[in-house]
Amino acid sequence: MTDTSTAAPFLTAWFAILDGDEPSKILDLISDDFSLSILFSTGDGKATDFAGGRDALVGYLAQREKGALTHHLLSATTTGKDELFLGEVRRGGVPEASFVAAGRVGDDHRLQRLLIGRSSQIRFP
Repeated sequence: MTDTSTAAPFLTAWFAILDGDEPSKILDLISDDFSLSILFSTGDGKATDFAGGRDALVGYLAQREKGALTHHLLSATTTGKDELFLGEVRRGGVPEASFVAAGRVGDDHRLQRLLIGRSSQIRFP
């Protein structure tokens, strides 16, 4: 595993922007051929899959509780153009869910692919 202080720099910055005052700025970081799938489990046996391109990301951003949830790095690594990020979502500093994100950064330094899975049913202490 790579030292987490320098691992997955793109996704680390992505989540910092997402948790900031202007989360829509992440739209500037995606490529023209961007695609994503965010499988978002609420822990009650139900999940929502935000899948598609830019419009799906816009839809995801619109439904977020801006400022209520924050993303925290547990471990990360980078292999070539691919970044993997294991994290924890917190509400008011209290852990709410775990998530894993995988992203591929293109030669233009913008995100091409993003896959995120989130669950409140498992923790990584």
